[in-house]
Amino acid sequence: MKVILLQDVKSLGKKGDIVNVSDGYARNMLLPQKLGVLATPKNLNDLKLQKANEEKIAKENLEAARAFAKDLESKQIVLTLKVGEGGRLFGSVTTKEISEAVKSQLNLDIDKKKIVLASPIKTLGVTDVPVRLHPKVTGSLKVWVKEES
Repeated sequence: MKVILLQDVKSLGKKGDIVNVSDGYARNMLLPQKLGVLATPKNLNDLKLQKANEEKIAKENLEAARAFAKDLESKQIVLTLKVGEGGRLFGSVTTKEISEAVKSQLNLDIDKKKIVLASPIKTLGVTDVPVRLHPKVTGSLKVWVKEES
């Protein structure tokens, strides 16, 4: 019996896969637990339309992320912090501080988990900070650290 899986089933397949299973397994396990539906022409057509819609949404999200990354390249934020001898900061600039500064200065909401710092910023000057906006798109934001007067 052919069944379209509605959820991932261990050792059988992933959501959206069309699998061939025994009649008893389909009737007693997959169908009652809503893990799959029969592969009728109507259900196959629904699956095809659903996959096309998901591809369209994924493409739109990718394009939006690319446009946002391009817009982000031209922007910068300014952080003023206390500085010790030799231009070294007391503490460091973290992703949380960068996220809050972006929200207050640029009115953009960027999650601190999307900001990728190899190591915290501990010196004055301009630093390019990568921001992961999408699994395939990474933008760059300029962070300017100034001395507090």
